[in-house]
Amino acid sequence: MVAVTLPDGSVLDLDDGVTVEEVAYEIGPGLGAATVAGVVDGELVDRHTPLYEDCKLEIVTEDSDEYLQVLRHSAAHVFAQALQRLHPEAKLTIGPPTDQGFYYDVTNVDLDEDDLAAIEDEMADIVEADYAIERVERSREEAFEVYEDNEYKREILETEAADAEEVSFYVQDDWQDLCQGPHVDSTGEVGAFELLDISAAYWRGDEENDTLTRVHGTAFPSEKDLEQFLERREEAKKRDHRRLGSELDLFSIPDTTGPGLPLYHPAGKTVLDELSGYVRDLNERYGYEYVETPHLFRTELWKKSGHYDNYRDDMFLLDVNDEEYGLKPMNCPGHATIFEEGSWSYRDLPVRYAEDGKVYRKEQRGELSGLSRVWAFTIDDGHLFCRPNDIEQEVDNIMTAINEVLETFDLDYTVALATRPEKSVGSDEIWERAESQLRDVLENSSLDYHVEPGDGAFYGPKIDFGFEDALGREWDGPTVQLDFNMPERFDLSYIGEDNEEHRPVMIHRALYGSYERFFMVLIEHFDGKFPLWLAPEQVRILPISDDNLGYAHRVKNELDDAGFRVEVEDRDQTIGRKIRGSHEDRLPYMVIVGDNEEEAGNISVRDRKEREEQDIELDAFLSHLEDERAEKRTEPDFLEE
Repeated sequence: MVAVTLPDGSVLDLDDGVTVEEVAYEIGPGLGAATVAGVVDGELVDRHTPLYEDCKLEIVTEDSDEYLQVLRHSAAHVFAQALQRLHPEAKLTIGPPTDQGFYYDVTNVDLDEDDLAAIEDEMADIVEADYAIERVERSREEAFEVYEDNEYKREILETEAADAEEVSFYVQDDWQDLCQGPHVDSTGEVGAFELLDISAAYWRGDEENDTLTRVHGTAFPSEKDLEQFLERREEAKKRDHRRLGSELDLFSIPDTTGPGLPLYHPAGKTVLDELSGYVRDLNERYGYEYVETPHLFRTELWKKSGHYDNYRDDMFLLDVNDEEYGLKPMNCPGHATIFEEGSWSYRDLPVRYAEDGKVYRKEQRGELSGLSRVWAFTIDDGHLFCRPNDIEQEVDNIMTAINEVLETFDLDYTVALATRPEKSVGSDEIWERAESQLRDVLENSSLDYHVEPGDGAFYGPKIDFGFEDALGREWDGPTVQLDFNMPERFDLSYIGEDNEEHRPVMIHRALYGSYERFFMVLIEHFDGKFPLWLAPEQVRILPISDDNLGYAHRVKNELDDAGFRVEVEDRDQTIGRKIRGSHEDRLPYMVIVGDNEEEAGNISVRDRKEREEQDIELDAFLSHLEDERAEKRTEPDFLEE
């Protein structure tokens, strides 16, 4: 017998080998008929998957969040079948679903964007034919015969399926693909789809391997859903932070300086400084002290922390005078070493360290993209060392600070508990204790959360905050990580009330995640229209003629004295062109001064929403700017709609 725990907590005791679909029919015939797939202990599986061990099971139907993933996986197969109908010589590698749709990596075929329309037409024929999609088990020997001329599929059989006596294929009409699934019942269920673009990719993501052609596509249950996605995608292209970063002169990543190594221009550095200042204020409020650690350490430190064994492939390693050094991929070992060098009593704890620490991770070149994935980035890092009975209060304080940050930027968010990954350090007892304590904190909070099995850091579980931007896209953001392992590895201790040595708990936290990723999201979330407090240039003064330049500079001086970033547009242009240029630069406010304003000693104000008002007292405008800045409002609101 197997005990199957359902989402409501009820348990079904069923015969060993019962399938996901059969469990659904045990619950009810309607659910059984609607079953598309299942989620077994967090893993999406085919509805025909047998259950041989006690497990948690969620039935997937067309109403489930996971259904879109199943649909898109099937769309990838429809693409692959269409491709091989038109180009029989094409070799298939892998074609998984993604958050945005699906992709399939192929080789031995020359494709460009002009080929996509013909492939889409063939896909439409396959969908219209409504071929049944059937799972077939084949022996490894049969599988190798199928892929006699496909070294990529053979490698999958030799690695991922090395211990399997049988492997699964999915068959539709006269076409088949090695695949674990799950899939929808037939090609006709794929619904609305579109091929998006073509790029290059490395086999297995390793730049030392063959270069493949990656075809991206997407699929939805309805044409309406697809149209909405394509509209958002077009808007995302307009907001692309790489384009806006160049237009607004925020940052650059020149080829001459190296990939994934951004240079911040004065405007971009201004935004980063404001973000850093905000975090510094929060850190001071919550009792953090700032420290600083170097960019590289001897690898002895990384061996001690566990990073060398678990993170070495992602590190930049250097040979210095016959000694091995590594650029730091994380700041935590440096902070642990600072704590290690002190003598601590229970009265001193919690000890809280903060650092805007630059770290380096050797991402594959093909994965680098603007500020979203780089080699060098800065974490608004915090590490605190506390007694076990301080954990709940400290984690709660951190989550309160994170909530304040995300609300300041008007970002909706979700919360997840990420548990032990396959590659980790520490005993089962330590991990169970750490996961239990984070779960208790979440249960005692008012936050809804979900569990992400295996997504924890290698040294401990974590609470992850994911947020949604203005285009509905989800991003990884702030995190809280509980760590019982590093204190063990560094032999950290404090003297307790009993005058005995005790082991502190280490908590890792970041309020943004990384400045680079957060900056990228803000550029696209706000479409480059930063809130007043973040804007590199907050007010631009537009004199109507050169005769008004003197008055424009007097107005500027008053705003300067109040700490605002102000420029005077003194180029020889019409006032209309000056206004258009200020709108293109996405400035929060423009102040227009001409003969009338100068004579009356007031100003006209225009904002980036094209609202304008005349005869404004400068003191009234200045007072509003100070309030808007102090409250970190996301939109200019001096002028009414």
